[in-house]
Amino acid sequence: MKILSKALIGVLIAVIVVVLALSLFSTQSEKRTGQSINYWQIKWQSQNTLTSKPWESEQDSSWISSEIMKDGKPVNSSSAWIRIPLPELTWNTAGVLIPELNGKHIIVYLDKDKIFESKRSYAYEQNQLLLPLMKQDSYKMLYIWVESAREQISLKQGIMVGDYQDMLIQYVSSDLIDVVLGSACIFISLVMVICSVFLRRDQLRMWLSLAAIILSLGILVVTYSPFLFTFYPTYYKLYSVLLDLSLFILLPALLYFFECVFGSGYKGIITKMKKIQYAYSFICVMAMVFNILTSERYFSIYYFISVKILGILLIVQLLILMVVAITYAFRKNKDAILFASGFSIFALISGGELTWFYIQGGAYSVTLWKWGVMIFVISLISVMARRFAQNHQQMVLYSSRLELFNNELQRSEKMDIISELAASVAHEVRNPLQVTRGFLQLLQMNTDDKGREHLKIALEELDRASAIITDFLTFAKPEFDKINTLNLSQEFQHIEGIMRPLATLAGGTISINIPEDIEIRGNSSKFKQALINIVKNSIEALPEEGKIHIWAEQQDQEIEIHIQDNGSGMTEEELKRLGEPYFSNKTKGTGLGLMVTFRIIEALGGVLEFKSQKNIGTEAVIHLPAANPQD
Repeated sequence: MKILSKALIGVLIAVIVVVLALSLFSTQSEKRTGQSINYWQIKWQSQNTLTSKPWESEQDSSWISSEIMKDGKPVNSSSAWIRIPLPELTWNTAGVLIPELNGKHIIVYLDKDKIFESKRSYAYEQNQLLLPLMKQDSYKMLYIWVESAREQISLKQGIMVGDYQDMLIQYVSSDLIDVVLGSACIFISLVMVICSVFLRRDQLRMWLSLAAIILSLGILVVTYSPFLFTFYPTYYKLYSVLLDLSLFILLPALLYFFECVFGSGYKGIITKMKKIQYAYSFICVMAMVFNILTSERYFSIYYFISVKILGILLIVQLLILMVVAITYAFRKNKDAILFASGFSIFALISGGELTWFYIQGGAYSVTLWKWGVMIFVISLISVMARRFAQNHQQMVLYSSRLELFNNELQRSEKMDIISELAASVAHEVRNPLQVTRGFLQLLQMNTDDKGREHLKIALEELDRASAIITDFLTFAKPEFDKINTLNLSQEFQHIEGIMRPLATLAGGTISINIPEDIEIRGNSSKFKQALINIVKNSIEALPEEGKIHIWAEQQDQEIEIHIQDNGSGMTEEELKRLGEPYFSNKTKGTGLGLMVTFRIIEALGGVLEFKSQKNIGTEAVIHLPAANPQD
């Protein structure tokens, strides 16, 4: 799953980067050929009719300079005449390219001859014209009649005249990049949907919401481009429906994705925005269906609901999301930094263009937003990739913890089995041993010196067997009959008195530093037994002139006892096996001593752990609850 997710996300980012690189390269490599026309005149009309032709009154003073129109400002008329004087045409097959002319009904005349007409029955009014000319059309006048349903007419600068074949290349390729970018997003989203079957349920929500965002952005880029309307106008209704639907899907999907990544936000603002947008998108869909069923008779109402109000909502929500993302980014949330970087670029470009669109009364054509879209998509995929990586790390962590819990459970089960076995065996074996020891002592009184030596060895082995049985019983039933408050300093004075001779024989020393006010609750005999086992093991591991240092400290409600030596130490594997039955580093060891020690410390409510390095030494750390917790 991890490999699949990483590979897929890598492919998605690679596709976007390649498309962006090709797009930027094609944009930079595009060359304008021909001669630019930067001057024309316009005459506004109060009615959408062709009652009079402009060449019928050449001295008409109502013609005004193109400076009034070139910025696309709204006017108080829904139709206009535009006249463009052609320069000398030095090409055998010439052409004039008008990259952007906004209007619903367009008629073009060359002097008095009509050479082009386009009448659209849908709301999309962005046009791109390529008109063929001949060399003999030099210095003629080009008349364009434009009607707009939105009472706005816009003709942008950039009119070119030149060789027709060169103009044709520019005409086809100018908006093709929009189709490439949008198609790449649609392809990526479809791949994501197909691959969603391999994801876990907790990853599916974020994955599908991101796929919906990328799909809606891709459809927006494609359907907003003039390319489809110019070359495939037959399906204009489908383009309009897809454009509107993608807008209605984009905001809910974006808010849902944002909620998946960062939560509901301050006082649930993201969740509230999401619910509001769900409701408004549903209203927009119902309005779109009504507009289609009524053959767009109430288009102005639908336009107000789906463009003006939705656009304002889009601006407000983009700003809120950007503020929330930046807030999380200042908290050093890496997901928020990635999201805020891409989203800020997208929001600033889109919000800025939308704001300018409304300032211009709809006459401005938003074009830069598609580059913000691609940057935003890359940031979204990066956020999702990080989130998937974090989920995988959490799974690995949970798996390791589960393994530890399983090991602890297995150890506990083993201990329970051994405890039951030890208790039953000890009770059955101890009595015969005591009887045997008694008879051996009687025989020892009536035996010669050599026999007494043999009987002494037999008695020592019986005592050793009895000690092992006692350890078994302690391990099986570590409960204490008497629980008292023990002064740790006094307990270690007794332990030191017992163990110092043994340490001296081994060539080592024992130093103890225990504050006199530290107290614990427990059984003195069992506590000493556990500590003697640990100190004894340290002594047996000491080299010549070895040292054992014992100290204790209290931290709030816990007491730590440290027993440190500079003995032979242990490897990592040996440390892991400490406390297991029958594991010992001694030649005659049974491992029962440490098993009993672990059980006693656990019965006291504490924890015993060891730290060791081979040939450096070992430190045993005992954590016990304090009898008098500090405030």
